[in-house]
Amino acid sequence: MNFTHGNKVVLVGTGAVGSSYAYALMNQGICDELVLIDLNEEKAKGDVMDLDHGIVYAPSAMNITFGTYADCQDAAIVVICAGAAQKPGETRLDLVSKNVKIFESIVGSIMESGFNGIFLVATNPVDILAYATWKISGLPKERVIGSGTVLDSARFRYLLGVEFDTAPTSVHGYIIGEHGDSQLPVWSLANISGTPIAKKLSEKRKEEISIQVRDAAYKIIESKGATYYGIAMGLARITRAILRNENVVLPVGALLEGENGHSDVYIGIPSVINRTGIKKVVELTLNENEQEKLANSVRTLKGIQAQIWK
Repeated sequence: MNFTHGNKVVLVGTGAVGSSYAYALMNQGICDELVLIDLNEEKAKGDVMDLDHGIVYAPSAMNITFGTYADCQDAAIVVICAGAAQKPGETRLDLVSKNVKIFESIVGSIMESGFNGIFLVATNPVDILAYATWKISGLPKERVIGSGTVLDSARFRYLLGVEFDTAPTSVHGYIIGEHGDSQLPVWSLANISGTPIAKKLSEKRKEEISIQVRDAAYKIIESKGATYYGIAMGLARITRAILRNENVVLPVGALLEGENGHSDVYIGIPSVINRTGIKKVVELTLNENEQEKLANSVRTLKGIQAQIWK
């Protein structure tokens, strides 16, 4: 099946994450055309004006406009950052149910436009909502991508970089599984330029770093109400990998179909990303402990899926 070429990006949801992502796209000159869509039209139009005034200092020209779902027709990528936030006293499952309903409306409207590109989903809980987007859109699995553990892995690499006084770009390591509490670091494969890291750290220190990565969002939310710069940079990185056909490996949310023994679940896993979306999922060689933790993460997500799609 043919899909939309070009490099037009449509962003749905211009809250803190969406507007930070738009800013990152402009700063890095990733696309030629960016359309912002939001229920709060005034806010989105204000973002367009504000971003337009920075184009003169951006690395390349970019056409930024306010739009509607009809603009998705010829988009290469639609990025969804819209959704309800968790309210006090609301369970995670309440929030999931509410956001799945919101996504039925958003994704349905996008598909009605004739959209034939790639979805990139960032709204939490991202694994469940990427799965919902795949189900609702009817698009092939490779063209629905969740942000997965791209941010968690960046946090992991950053902390290991600090630990070993090495640039995080030279630290190779992944957090996989749910973008949430059941995520797991793949210590057995973490390395700096091919040199394994695991044996250089005590079990206690590894556990401390794992907890720091897992709980980073809670700390940031406690301090400033939300996390948005890190995930915006992660989304920009995925967008660049798609539009520039990079064939780069990134830990995104991908549908498993037997990889590492699991199926029918979107989960954070290293995957090769290019202009077709997810070219392939990289099947990691995990030790027994990591396999058990991944299985637990899959069970966590499937438990929520089972309550939504009864």
